[in-house]
Order: sequence, then C-alpha cells, then structure tokens
Amino acid sequence: MNMLQALNSAMDVLLDKHPETVIFGEDSGYFGGVFGATQGLQKKYGLDRVFDAPINEAAIAAMAIGMAAKGLKPIAEIQFADYIFPAFDQIVSEMSRLRYRSAGEFVSPVVVRSPWGGGIRGGQTHSMSPEAFFTHVPGVKVVVPSNPYDAKGMLIAASEGDDPVIFFEPKRIYNGPFDGVPDAPLSSWARHPKGEVPEGHYRVELGKAEIVREGEACTVLTYGTLVHVAVNAAEKAGIDAEIIDLKTLAPYDIETIVASVNKTGRVVVAHEAPRTSGFGAELAAQIQEECFYALEAPIFRLTGWDTPYPHAHEWAYFPGQARFIRALQTVTEAR
Repeated sequence: MNMLQALNSAMDVLLDKHPETVIFGEDSGYFGGVFGATQGLQKKYGLDRVFDAPINEAAIAAMAIGMAAKGLKPIAEIQFADYIFPAFDQIVSEMSRLRYRSAGEFVSPVVVRSPWGGGIRGGQTHSMSPEAFFTHVPGVKVVVPSNPYDAKGMLIAASEGDDPVIFFEPKRIYNGPFDGVPDAPLSSWARHPKGEVPEGHYRVELGKAEIVREGEACTVLTYGTLVHVAVNAAEKAGIDAEIIDLKTLAPYDIETIVASVNKTGRVVVAHEAPRTSGFGAELAAQIQEECFYALEAPIFRLTGWDTPYPHAHEWAYFPGQARFIRALQTVTEAR
C-alpha cells in the first residue's frame, strides 16, 4: 500500500470494528478527501458515519469535541495543516483540557488528521509544518508517521485511545518515499519494506521511536519526509549515521534518543519547520540536559528558514539531500 491506501485501510478497519467511529471534514465524504484518503468510505458506511463538513475549521474541531464527550470516536480532517489555526482555540482551550477540567468525567478521544509539510510546490499556504505549536500543549499527542505501515498502525492506535491526537501526514510521501533530490525519478512504496501493510487490524504504539539505520558516527533525529532524506544522505555521503524516526513528537521517546547520543556523541536534529522555536530546539535542550558529558560537538539543527514557505525557492528552503550531507559532514568533522 502507499500511505493514502494505508490510511484509508485504517479508517475502514476502525469504522467496521467500532460503531462509534465517525469521519468528517471538508470534502471528506462524497469526494473522499482532497488527496483521496477517505475515498469510498461514505459509500460503504453511509452518510451518518462519513460526511462532509462546512469550510469552518473551528466548527470541525468543536463538533469533534462534542461528539467525543458523548461517546463517539471522531476522526476529523483539516484539509491542509496550514488551515488548522482557526481550530487552534478549540484544540488548545477545550479538546486538550476536557479530561483535566472535568476531573476525568469526560474524555476527548479525537483524532485530527491533516496533510502536512512541503515538497509538492504548495507554496506558503499549503506547505506548513506547525507541529511545534501543538507539542507545547499539555493533553495533546502529536504524531508524524514516515511510512504506510506506521501510518495505518498509529492511526488505529490513536483512534482507539482516550486522548486527543494531532495526526500530521507528510503529503510529499503519500505515494512514495522521497530521497531529497527534487528532480530525481519518483519512487514507489512497492519497493520499500514499510509499504507491506496488513489488510486487517493492528496497532503501532504511540510514543516509541524507531532506529531506522544503525550507526556510530552521529545520531540523526527526525520525522516524516526527512527520515528518507536522512537515510539517503548518509548513504550517499558514506557517513555511519544512526538515524532515528521519532514518529511521535508528544510524548517523544527520550530513552531511545539518550541511548543513541551517548553512543555517538554527535547529533543532527532535522525538521522542515522554521528554525526559531521549532521542535528541534526542544530536542536540543533535552539532549543537552541528559547527554552533556557525551557530546563531542555542538548539536546541529537542520531546518527550514524563518520565512513563509516559498514557492519559487522551495528547494532552497527544504532540507534536501545536499543540505543534509553538509550537516552530517559538519557534525562528524567537528573537533
């Protein structure tokens, strides 16, 4: 399966297994979503289970909170992550705090799905990576899968839990992994081991990172599209980098991170979002606290720039293969 097929399969499984599951969003019903992630589900499960929402992200989030408080398991789609901010107050002030403010009387098992990140010539209104905003919010889990297998298993785990989950989907890799070279031929998930996705029910635990490439020279911490860019950059540069796919950003797997950094002593933290106050800053601070005496070089943050995502200069902004190789060389050659 590609990632869209895996997500569709996850929602099919959830709708079939859990009568309380409902799916909605802008164009999520009849049309099947702007990228096709919910295609065919309305026809199979009916208008009461899979339906279109108005173009009102605040209302989508508010509806989901009310449904969850009454025992439903809503999966709400925000059409692009750039448009999640009208829903921000509902997510931060209501969804994240419902369990706390009701002393456990109510929970908010909402999954908010949203296509995320750049690399598709979407420009400044369709390329944003706003994950850092939500990792700052107590009570919300934040997930960014990097492959079809994890996307399906983590979406099922997110929906079957009792906590709100912001589920960002890297749209650049919906149809295949990306090595960070924009003019290279497109790749397919059919040739990738994580494209092997079981048809039925399974879960991938939230909060657990995965070492996707073992190494001794440095540790690379990343997620989403950049996992594949990191692997290809390390192999092309001939650098023995250990690459960790964080998968869940809140809560993140500090134990796996610390074990790797204590082994390698050198760190590259990579994300597409702007540098200042990005999630990489949190990782760098935590590594400094936990692994100070193991570090042999400054922690390197490889990120987007502190500008809106540019259309004309997308590949200067995106941390592609060339920028990744320079980052790896800088860290491993530092004395």
